[in-house]
Amino acid sequence: MRILHTMLRTGDLQRAIDFYTRILGMRLLRQQDYPEGEFTLAFLGYGDESTQSVIELTYNWGVDSYDLGNGYGHIAIEVDDVYQATEQIKAQGGRILREAGPMNAGHTVIAFVEDPDGYPIELIGAR
Repeated sequence: MRILHTMLRTGDLQRAIDFYTRILGMRLLRQQDYPEGEFTLAFLGYGDESTQSVIELTYNWGVDSYDLGNGYGHIAIEVDDVYQATEQIKAQGGRILREAGPMNAGHTVIAFVEDPDGYPIELIGAR
């Protein structure tokens, strides 16, 4: 068994694709419209879906925002250098929720950024 994908709903599919590809460096792996269901799915990731977990963006036609609720936590992405990654994300217009630095009560360097729909993404330094 393995994790295939994490699904996030987005109110603006192109804006979300731009964030995950341009700012976080993922690739758009596939995208398909489902006219009968009035939604579009886009799958993005750092590698092929056959070997990597990916993000599934779901755009329900005509819905431009969602209430994130209080049950969602975050997605975590490993990066070589958290300080450098946050500076690069800021330079490209990304929103930083927590600057790079050691985690609370630990030594692992982390930061948090926010995608265009408000989902938090944790950046964790490579071990």
